[in-house]
This record gives sequence, C-alpha cells and structure tokens, in this order.
Amino acid sequence: MTILKAASVKKTSSDREALRVYPVTTKLTKEERNAVTKFTESHGIARGQWIRDVILAQLQSTSRNNAALAEVLGIRLLLVNVLRPLAAGQRLTPETFDKLLDEIGTAKYELAEKLTSERRR
Repeated sequence: MTILKAASVKKTSSDREALRVYPVTTKLTKEERNAVTKFTESHGIARGQWIRDVILAQLQSTSRNNAALAEVLGIRLLLVNVLRPLAAGQRLTPETFDKLLDEIGTAKYELAEKLTSERRR
C-alpha cells in the first residue's frame, strides 16, 4: 500500500531537477557566453536553466510551426483544387468538394512534415 501511494505522489520541481542527468553542451565564443550570462543575470535566471528552457521551447515551437504550415498548405491545396476546375468551366459538386476537404485534411500534415524535413537538410 505504501508503495502505491508513493508512486502516485506528484513530483516536486526538486525531484524533476534530480532526474536531469543528461548534459547537452555547446561551444560559444567569449562574447557569446558573456552575452548569455549578462542576459540571464539581468532576468534573474540561472544560465543553465535559461538554456534548457530555450531548447525545450524550440522543440515545442517546431511542432506549432508544422501545424501552422499544414493549415496554410491546406488552404493552398483547397484553392488550387477548387479554382482550377472552375476556371476550366467545370462544376464542382458538394460531394466532390467534401471528398476534397477530407483528402486535404489528411495530406496537409504529411506535406508539411515533408517540407520541414527537406528544409532541415
């Protein structure tokens, strides 16, 4: 019983900090290091904590950027696939439009991921 209670207790910030055992390093010029130190001191943040926060925020930002890119690509795909037939004088039935929306809904995320990974190379 005691073991179950201990496992369900919410971890404190000091507990989480104790689990941070994998260092990630980088090299900075003297000027860059001084700029980081000056910035963190002026904000009352430990330099290592600020660097950690920036790294983790960047990871989350990439995910948000992919979602935004996917939506923009979805709009572009919709416009191209709706305007092309209309410009050629063809009709677009509601069923065709709905099917197009479904296809775009799944394809836009795959396309956004593909474009993002190609840009990283």
